[in-house]
Amino acid sequence: MNQKERMLNGLPYKAWMDGLTEERRENKKKIYRYNQLSPEEGEEQDKLIRSIVGKCGESIFIEQPFHCDYGANIEVGNNFFANYNLVILDVGKVIIGENVQIAPNVSIYTAGHPVHPDSRNSGYEYGISITIGDNVWIGGSTVINPGVHIGNNVVIGSGSVVTKDIPDNAIAVGNPCRVIRYITEEDRKYYYKNREFDVDDYCDGVMDMNDLK
Repeated sequence: MNQKERMLNGLPYKAWMDGLTEERRENKKKIYRYNQLSPEEGEEQDKLIRSIVGKCGESIFIEQPFHCDYGANIEVGNNFFANYNLVILDVGKVIIGENVQIAPNVSIYTAGHPVHPDSRNSGYEYGISITIGDNVWIGGSTVINPGVHIGNNVVIGSGSVVTKDIPDNAIAVGNPCRVIRYITEEDRKYYYKNREFDVDDYCDGVMDMNDLK
């Protein structure tokens, strides 16, 4: 098993061997071009992000700047939106579901290093995959750590550090991130805290993220 295979299997590996340095460099070239595109170059932006991300649905929009290690290890479902300064360390797989929205300054880290200094100084590191379900909203400046699974219909509050799995339909916040309550049918009529919608079309279908381009 070479170092890339070890990396993708969640085993300790060395990041400068077996072509991994070259893969990261090629991806950095694409990321650099993506982040330099003008807002008027929407078609080129869409084409380039699809060449960076390993797998994506029909609608994907990531605000610039965006950074990732490999890109190929990221999978996103349809109707994916990420705001400014998304960082994904995709040493391990990052699998994201449908209709996911990510606020600014979110960091998703599959990468890690051994705790003991002797082991860490050996150069070995690891990547443990992260999964995020459907219909998830991740608040600004959230950090998601290696190995975490976030369920469907979850809201993660701003500034959270997610170190453990979050179950379906939960609102979770904090450092470390904890469930504070579960989403119910009663929540449907509110757009912010106790403020009710003054329109009638707030639950009619799914917005196409392509409309944001």
